[in-house]
Formats: sequence, C-alpha cells, structure tokens
Amino acid sequence: MAELKIGEISKPRFEFRSFGQCFCEAHKRMARLSVPVPEKVWERESDEIYIISRKNDINNTKIRNGKMDIKTYVQTVDGLEQWNPLMKGEFPISRAVLENEVFPAFMVEMPALDKDEYTYDEFMAMVKANPDLAAVRVHKQRFGYMVNNTICEVGNVLINGAKIVTINSESTEIEDIKKTIADCGLEGVENINYLQAIKRVIGMSDKPLANE
Repeated sequence: MAELKIGEISKPRFEFRSFGQCFCEAHKRMARLSVPVPEKVWERESDEIYIISRKNDINNTKIRNGKMDIKTYVQTVDGLEQWNPLMKGEFPISRAVLENEVFPAFMVEMPALDKDEYTYDEFMAMVKANPDLAAVRVHKQRFGYMVNNTICEVGNVLINGAKIVTINSESTEIEDIKKTIADCGLEGVENINYLQAIKRVIGMSDKPLANE
C-alpha cells in the first residue's frame, strides 16, 4: 500500500474528527504514538472564513487567503465521513461561478447578480444580507502527527473568538483510522465535522458541542 503523505493530494480520504474543550489524554497518546512528521506540519496557524448555511449540511465552504474552497459530503462508512472537493475559486469571482456553483452549494435563494464578477467584499455583503447564511471567523492552531499511517492533528480553534479543541485522524484506509481511534483512547467519542461544530457554537444548531 502506498504511504499517505501529509500535504499531498490523494484519493478522497475518510475522516474521524471531534470537538470539545479538552482532549489532553488523547493528545498525549497521539503525540507519543506518532512517527516523525515534516517540520512544516509540527505547528501551523491559519485564519479562515467559513460560510455556514442554515439549509445545508453537505457542502463545506471556507475562504482562506482570498481563495474559496468547497468540499461536498460523499458518504459515511463505519461512522467515518468522506468528503470530495467540489469547487476551488479566487476573488474576484465570476457571476457564472456564483450562479452555478457557490449559491447552489449553500441551497439558499439566489441573490440578484448584475455584474460579471464580484470582489471578496461584495460577496461577503451578499452573505451578510441573507438571513440563512453566516460568515464565521475561524482561527486554527494545528499540531500535526502521523499514527498508524493516518494523518492526525490536534488543534486549538477559535470560532468567532470562542475557543474549542479539535482532534482528528484521516486516511484512505478505514481500518487504520479505527486502530488510531482505539490507540488514542477516542472510542465512543462523537465524530462531527467543522460544519456541525460551527453551527453548534454559533447557535444555528441547538445540539450541544460534543464532549462538553
């Protein structure tokens, strides 16, 4: 089996991810079990904007460094989610892309589009004008590991300034993820994605955050 490489594009991966206030013991085990990883993934920080739609749970839209990235949910196998890239775009963004890809992914009413292209600020104004959409600031501080040939991380995440912690394991191989979950003491921990976690934190979903 070809080894999974961090930072390289491969076939769609399955993912376990959870969110809560503390995964201290699991983090300790993950760090000890990890093989050495490239220095560039030891610790990474990023600022992103997630566009959250009240009417959609299957398309995950985020903007980082002026680029928009939409992933779409494919399937759940053995409790692990698989997501595929749906769209990548840059600002200014064309009306055609907004009409055919972006707003259909949000599953909300199409705004009136009368220009050929739109800047980031113009796009954000359309998002803020729609009561079913929310632009959420997300800051990530991520620590990368590799356990059982799965790409793992523990991250400190600020969602509109509210701090939570995330832990994950992802791979193309489901059995490797399951072994990592067991080895890190994460069996029985709720598996949810960024979309769901953000909705819970901002109150768009009335479910409590996992593992509180």
